[in-house]
Amino acid sequence: MCGIAGFCNFYGKAQENIERMKERMHHRGPDAGGTYLSEDGNVVLGHRRLSIVDLSENGAQPMTSHSGRFVIAYNGEIYNYKKLADKLLKEGKTDAFRGTSDTEVLLEAFEAYGIREAISLCKGMFAIALYDKKEKTLYLLRDRVGEKPLYYGMVNGSFVFASDIGCISALDGFCNEINRSVLDLYFVHGYIPAPYSVYEGIYKLEPGTILKIKAPFKEWETECYWSMKEAAYQGQNNLFMGSEKEAADELERLLKAAIEEQMVADVPVGAFLSAGIDSSTIVALMQSLYPGKVKSFTIGMEEKGYNEAVYAKEIAERLGTEHTELYITEKDARDVIPKLGYMFGEPFADSSQIPTYLVSKMTREHVTVSLSGDGGDELFCGYTTYASIERIWNKMKSIPYGIRKPVGELVLHSPLKNHPIYRVKGKLLGAKGPVDLYICSNETEPLAKKISLTHKECSYKHSEYKNGFLKETNHNIMLMDMLMYHPDDILVKVDRAAMAVSLETRVPMLDKDVVEFAWRLPVDYKRGGGIGKKVLRDVLYRYVPRELMERPKKGFSIPIDHWLLQKDMREWAENLTDRKLLIKQGILDADVVRKIWEDFTQRGEWRIQIWYILMFQLWLTQRDV
Repeated sequence: MCGIAGFCNFYGKAQENIERMKERMHHRGPDAGGTYLSEDGNVVLGHRRLSIVDLSENGAQPMTSHSGRFVIAYNGEIYNYKKLADKLLKEGKTDAFRGTSDTEVLLEAFEAYGIREAISLCKGMFAIALYDKKEKTLYLLRDRVGEKPLYYGMVNGSFVFASDIGCISALDGFCNEINRSVLDLYFVHGYIPAPYSVYEGIYKLEPGTILKIKAPFKEWETECYWSMKEAAYQGQNNLFMGSEKEAADELERLLKAAIEEQMVADVPVGAFLSAGIDSSTIVALMQSLYPGKVKSFTIGMEEKGYNEAVYAKEIAERLGTEHTELYITEKDARDVIPKLGYMFGEPFADSSQIPTYLVSKMTREHVTVSLSGDGGDELFCGYTTYASIERIWNKMKSIPYGIRKPVGELVLHSPLKNHPIYRVKGKLLGAKGPVDLYICSNETEPLAKKISLTHKECSYKHSEYKNGFLKETNHNIMLMDMLMYHPDDILVKVDRAAMAVSLETRVPMLDKDVVEFAWRLPVDYKRGGGIGKKVLRDVLYRYVPRELMERPKKGFSIPIDHWLLQKDMREWAENLTDRKLLIKQGILDADVVRKIWEDFTQRGEWRIQIWYILMFQLWLTQRDV
């Protein structure tokens, strides 16, 4: 795990600026840092290294290929690099390797097979900058699901890129305006969906995408080498025909294969263990493969209703792991908040970012790599939302849209709109289909799109999604989450929080073979009897008793609404939402912000947009510091 940055045709002091970019992401790679400057001075690549595989100088970056043609700066891991190395040697594509790093194997694969074919052979998580000196062409590549971040765009006429958007804003002369057209989306979702960023002219490279830009580095083109939509479509049109037991057998085999590859490292490896199905499955399979005791980690809170550490401990004892737990105080959690603006680089407001950071910090004291159970809900129909959308749509669809829509509008323009439950119902009545219903369910707060002073229609992955793209309702919604919520919220949260303490996280459920198999499963193998993740549970129950897992899901959350009413945090929030400050900034509507805040503090009406506003304001006040 590392950080990369660079630029082409930069008009300032190249060495000074690349060093500043590297320093801004020092936490992503505290072990070493290197720089490549092309002979003509037009291309600069920077790298910060967190040493995981081949800790010697043979793994240092930027790295040049054996022939001298290609130079790479790369963030991530290629899990099947040993098989790829064997293939290169067997086919005579290379005679030998200088070291044992996956970087060198990846570099030689690019030279041997070409960019697209080589990356298609790789299984892993990555953000890659590859410069072809012969063709004077720079390639940027991102992994299939979006585990590793990569921002790019134009700054003062120069093409720039980085793992951390804060590196880009640190460049001399950076003056890109805030992208106000995406703020409505941010205040609905709590994050900015790709390909957009908070700045105009700066974008997130989409998962499964290759960007190509040739000298003079003014225009780029992109191509998709792997598509989540295509994987889902092909999977649902080529359904697994075996029994549920056979499905569990195959899933167990694929997960074990992925975990075995992802446990390879030259540094200590462990795993997050909450008390849920996903992380428990990963830890159970890790322990079944590992001859010693797997190191597992969890945090707990004394706050009633937010603590699952006691259950995680029971699971760890059952599996026989070397378990470490840390009970955090309210002060521990609240002390993280001032760090969040810098940590995420742009507005981001999933409040579970706080416990994610704290468990990462504790874990980093013991290991350098931690496996995570993320992806289980989205791939195996775990969220209760999926069943709810299907149930609500089945009730609504018999009523003609021409009747439902006016009734919904009537509710939204009547005194009933003052009650949250009726606001939700009024919004949902206007849905044209289950996909539209899911979109509406995320947009039930009418004030969300009034917070920003700028309102522009901004097309994004949900609005572009074709109703009924997949035959089954749950699978459509799961796919929508895998296209936006999972890469732009969950994976962003885990990457930024863990890398803030130089911890590498790996996600076995996002292995290419696991993902493609999950899309082949009928929905009945995933959800039944009101219970999601059936096939995943079938795997887990081979290692952990069913009764140990059957309890309500609490999630990884904190009582933000409770904390914001306490004196010091309330003062902090009041300062960030001060009317005079908001008017001076000229970005948010002071009247709307103050209404949302006062509805909460004076009338007890909590809206999640409060946290979204506070995280935006925190970022805004810290971005030039």
